[in-house]
Formats: sequence, structure tokens, C-alpha cells
Amino acid sequence: MKLGTKLIHAGVEPDPSTGAIMTPIFQTSTYVQRAPGDHKGYEYARTQNPTRDALQNALAAIENGAKGICFGSGLAATDAVIKLLNPGDEVIASSDLYGGTYRIFTKVFAKYGIQFQFIDMQDASSVRQHVTDKTRMLWVETPTNPLLNIIDIAACASIAKEKGILLAVDNTFASPYLQNPLDLGADIVVHSATKYLGGHSDVVHGAVIVKDEALGQQLAFIQNSCGAVPGPQDCFLVLRGLKTLHVRMQRHCENGEAVAKFLRAHPKVQKVFWCGFEDHPNHAVAKKQMRGFGGMISFTLKDDSMEAALKVLSGTHLFSLAESLGGVESLIGHPASMTHASIPREDRLKNGLTDSLIRLSVGIEDAEDLIADLKKAIG
Repeated sequence: MKLGTKLIHAGVEPDPSTGAIMTPIFQTSTYVQRAPGDHKGYEYARTQNPTRDALQNALAAIENGAKGICFGSGLAATDAVIKLLNPGDEVIASSDLYGGTYRIFTKVFAKYGIQFQFIDMQDASSVRQHVTDKTRMLWVETPTNPLLNIIDIAACASIAKEKGILLAVDNTFASPYLQNPLDLGADIVVHSATKYLGGHSDVVHGAVIVKDEALGQQLAFIQNSCGAVPGPQDCFLVLRGLKTLHVRMQRHCENGEAVAKFLRAHPKVQKVFWCGFEDHPNHAVAKKQMRGFGGMISFTLKDDSMEAALKVLSGTHLFSLAESLGGVESLIGHPASMTHASIPREDRLKNGLTDSLIRLSVGIEDAEDLIADLKKAIG
């Protein structure tokens, strides 16, 4: 199946009991057994739920993986992946990454003896020199949050395979419509399904997809043992979101390009971060591993002050000031005080995340209206 067809049909079937074309919401905590151990494949809803099973099958299909495992949030999914490791193990992660990921790595798992190196991975060949005998995983975001840096997944996969370590890729910004890391050699794909997969700002959800069945079983064991599972209503909402992912992402990409070009031409804008520009440092890599360049954009102002940024942030109407991304409506945010506030300011500045940086999640409204909204706010 082509991707658009797969997003609508793969992994789901009409309900066998009624013929309902939409997967029912199995809002139950337990299942009746005919006798101890004699059941219909379902015992307890933390362990299995038919709505969740349908979503997990669909996610595995669209990421070309062997198994999908769903969680109550993107960070719960991240939590499960790091629980594959043992005290003394090391993770090498991209230095420009989501603040919540940085927080769970440094404030939660570091206490249990797991070590983390944060490095610039834009030159993937440089990653090899940081791998030690303790390294067990590479953690990659691409495009990164919020500076839209691009990391070569295939090159990282080659290093991971050479060193016998796992490669995990956070694919939240790109979505499976634009990028499939497992096809490029990654072992694990992580999503905050709250974002593009759900697509309507009405659900909090996370997912992990793997290509190795044994690794999938390890993660399913962690899912059941630790219990950070999503409810069936949330799974239903993400299933619904998947069915329109391709048409939404097409518009996100079109609008993203229009907004990025407008911002770059604006006399008050200093720099625009968007991987679709041909002079983006790793544009060639993005063009190779992605099907489009997405609707996530960050920019700075020539008046590089907090005051100027706050004026823009509070001056939009269609761009709502809020955390999160990937919904049909456009959002504007301030990473330094919102999504990345958990990263120490010194570390933020070192990685180029300035106090005046503004991040946009460009929605699927009319592009001319979005540009007019930004034009008025920037002045």
C-alpha cells in the first residue's frame, strides 16, 4: 500500500461483532474468563485492550516496524526506552533536544547510574569518537527541537551497528509521513503522539515502534510492569488522527514553506531555522531522508531582546501562545521559558537557544492569514 492508503487502513479492521468501520472504544478495566486462564485473549486492561491493540498495530504498520507499544505520554514512552538499560550504561544524545527529554535523562535516570553525553550530532561522523565501552544507545532527534537541526539517521545507524549499540530516534517533529527511521537503520522510533499523530490538540499519548520482535517484547514487558498505559479513548483519538495524517502534513509542509520564506524576507527578522532552505547546514541530508520539510520553524529577531520577543509572542491572534505542536491550529511559543525551561540557561545559550528565540508550529489554516497575523505581530 502507498503511505496515504496505509495510514487509513493498515492495522485496523471493521469490528467483527458489529461491522463498525471505526474501532470501538473498549472502555473496560477487566474481561470475563470462562475458567481460570480460559479467555478470549484479554485478561486485564493494563496488559491488553482491543482499542490499544488496533493502534499499536497501525503504528507498527506506518513506521514499517514489527511491533508498536503505546504509552500515556511521549515522556512515558521515553521512560520505557531508557529502562532497557542498566546502571553504568551510557546514552549519547543530541545536544539540541526537547527539554522534557533532557530533564528525564539528567534529573531522573542519572540518579540511577545511567550516564548521558550530550553532543552536537550535525556531523554524524563525529559521533564515533564519543562512543565508549559503556555506551549502549544513541538518542537522536531530527529535526531537533527547537533549532531544526538535521542529523543523518543512516550514518548514525551505521555507527550504532558497528559498535553494537541501539539507535533510538525521536520522530515527533517529522512524523511517519515525512520520515521512517527504521527504514534508515534505526532500532527504535519514539513519538509524542500528542503532536502530529493525534493532530487535533485533544489527546496526550506516546508510542514506541521497533523492528525487532524480541526488543518489542522487552518493551511490552516494561509497558505492562510499569503501567504507564494510555486509556482506550486516547487510543481511539490517535487512531482517528492517523487517518488524516497525510493530508494534514501536506498542508503543514506547504504552509511551513510559505511562512519560512516570509520570515526570512522580513526586515526585523535576524535568522530563520527551517530545514527546507537550501543553505541549511544539512539540507542535503534532510532532502535525502525526509519526504518534505514540515511545519516547524524557529526564528530570532534583529532586536535580540526578551522584550521584543514577548511583544511578538503576545501580538498574534491566529498563532495561539501555547506549549505543544502538531495540531491543525497554529501555535507560537517561547522555548526558553516554556518547552525548554528545564534546561539550564548556560546550556541553552551554548547550544544556540537564545532568550529571544521564537518557535512556530504552523497549522493548516490559510497561509495568507497566518502570514498577515505574523506581519502584524512583528510590526
